[in-house]
Amino acid sequence: MTATTNTINPEKLNEFMGKMVGDLGAATSSVLVLIGQKLGLYTALAESGPLTPAELAEKTGTSQRYILEWACNQAASGYLDYDPAEERFSLSPEQAAVFADEESPVYLGGGFYSIASLFADEPRVTEAFKSGQGVSWGDHDSCLFCGVAKFFKPSYKANLIPAWIPALEGAAGKLKKGAHVADVGCGFGHSTLLMAEAYPNSTFVGFDFHAPSIEKATELAREKGLTNVTFQVAKAKDFPGKDYDLITFFDCLHDMGDPAGAARHVHGKLADDGTWMIVEPFAHDKREDNFNPVGRVYYSFSTTVCTPSSLSQEVGLALGAQAGEKRIGEVVTSGGFTRFRRAAETPFNLVLEARK
Repeated sequence: MTATTNTINPEKLNEFMGKMVGDLGAATSSVLVLIGQKLGLYTALAESGPLTPAELAEKTGTSQRYILEWACNQAASGYLDYDPAEERFSLSPEQAAVFADEESPVYLGGGFYSIASLFADEPRVTEAFKSGQGVSWGDHDSCLFCGVAKFFKPSYKANLIPAWIPALEGAAGKLKKGAHVADVGCGFGHSTLLMAEAYPNSTFVGFDFHAPSIEKATELAREKGLTNVTFQVAKAKDFPGKDYDLITFFDCLHDMGDPAGAARHVHGKLADDGTWMIVEPFAHDKREDNFNPVGRVYYSFSTTVCTPSSLSQEVGLALGAQAGEKRIGEVVTSGGFTRFRRAAETPFNLVLEARK
């Protein structure tokens, strides 16, 4: 035996192995969650109640044999309920809210699309570990873009209009009367579109440096028939316009190579009494305080997506997704802002307000 083996505590080892089996089960089951999303299996279960594998296969045009194995994994994971007497699988209301209802504030389906992109991009990120170079946002697998949009949309829909904007000093009143708004780093534009629908007297421009995302946002705006919103390809340090009443950054400042440069640009584009709203992943200022389930998820995406994105750009400050309020505040004030505060929060978000 080695010295290391002699020092192993069997009880602690068993406890740790139990945790690892759980983690392996979660990791291997994530691909089946994605399959369930793509094939509409959760939707069918939510709409039709308890189903046998044969019935679920018939409703979704899939193979009964595959459905049986899939459903057993989901039941073993606690993602489906199972009635052994009837041999039927079902979704509880809570499970349905997480897996089947894209309008639910707790819908997490988008996260699994994003996870798929992490595995697809692993070779590229592994090389970046060795070279120290970045990986541009646009170079990731396309699952990331739709996954991020699906992941953030429920939270924005649940919180943006009823809670976050009212928490900003005077912003809701301006938007109701008619304001000029820039949504920077808008991605597929879900945040922009929510604001444009809620405040028809205001005008909105969504900016993102990823052209395919801007194309998707434009398509969604057209489908909704919104005439007070447009989308343009632009970076956070060079987006056009002036005298904006409100500029918003949703979950993107930490991804930027030069967030301080972006802060300076925002400062120059705001009206004198304008507001900069910055939504960031929730994080404590002390690193060790983020060693929890939420921080675990965010550090994973920070390592594989956010930090590589920043390092691929000029400056490459690499704030990371767990930068925290204090560090974000230092970046914001370096751009010339004199007022900075936490306006609101959720278990997943920090909503920060900056004023001149």
